[in-house]
Amino acid sequence: MKKYILIFLLPFILLTSCNKPNTNAEKDKSENTKIETPASDKNNNYTIKNYFPFKENIRMKYEGKGNEFAEKSVYTDYIQGDRIQLRIVNPGTTSANVLEIKDGELRAIASQGEFYHRDSIIDTKNDNYEILLKEPLAKGTSWTLANGSKRFISDVDKEIETPAGKFKAIEVTTEDTESKTFDYYVLNIGLVKTVFQSKGLEVITSLQKIEENVPVIQTVKFYYPNYNEDKIIFVNRTLRFNTNNDLKSILEKNFKEVPNKNINKVMPENVKINKVSVDSKANIVKIDVTDNFVKEMNAGSGLEAAILRSITNTLGDYYNVDKVSITLSGKPYASGHIILKENETLKVDYKGVSEYK
Repeated sequence: MKKYILIFLLPFILLTSCNKPNTNAEKDKSENTKIETPASDKNNNYTIKNYFPFKENIRMKYEGKGNEFAEKSVYTDYIQGDRIQLRIVNPGTTSANVLEIKDGELRAIASQGEFYHRDSIIDTKNDNYEILLKEPLAKGTSWTLANGSKRFISDVDKEIETPAGKFKAIEVTTEDTESKTFDYYVLNIGLVKTVFQSKGLEVITSLQKIEENVPVIQTVKFYYPNYNEDKIIFVNRTLRFNTNNDLKSILEKNFKEVPNKNINKVMPENVKINKVSVDSKANIVKIDVTDNFVKEMNAGSGLEAAILRSITNTLGDYYNVDKVSITLSGKPYASGHIILKENETLKVDYKGVSEYK
């Protein structure tokens, strides 16, 4: 039973994240960042931003001990003002965590599991956030969590060791009736180690290395009509996402690129994607494109249906949903051949689809 409880506890206790095989780090082009232990300076004016810096395009790899889900890799998906959205990948799942530095506090705003797609949840509103670290960064600073646990700075010059090296860190202790958690933050690096202890069980997550210029890599199936042969084909494409990369522009680019001249484009050159969003609870992806789509497409009923099916299959496969809503500048899709009602969706259909060779 402990194993299954930990699957749910680890995402926030360890700030961790069934790995979908299309999400990886780019290892060949990565560079290890040299890690240096900063000199101790008890009379400093450092803030949380110094101990939890927001950095673009890095991969922080952590070793895990005591539980199969304790290891993880952390990427920066988005940075927006005082917020950062992290992608946490561990052997159990991929999750998105939104953190915020505000009013002298490091806050956990949102966490979403099974997060294999590219999407921004950085604007999530949450007044019931969890405080991870609090100023002043001095021994004895303490606060109480919503569940009644006590969290406090237990040391500001704690010597710790990780696979990445030895550090002097701020130690934050969280205590409840059944467990203790120790989080260690290092100047100019961030969270380097977490130790979770409960009734003889100890789970440790420790920084192994930091790699620069590492994108999140995903292999995505793009579907296209082969109208001459009356079928739908798909092409596997490798997409690389750096911090703050916009999914809309990447989808748009690939919708307009076909493997050969006999394959029909899914999106005309002068058409833009206004918005793409996913409603996981309703199992629906919504895509809104500019209202010149139908005119620019200039297709007969058969080809138009194949194009809409290709868009639906691409988004359905990527987001792992079975329904897609397509609108034109906020209005229901309508052409001379196909008219959709308000909130009407198209169903993903892979029947007869084949990979392009």
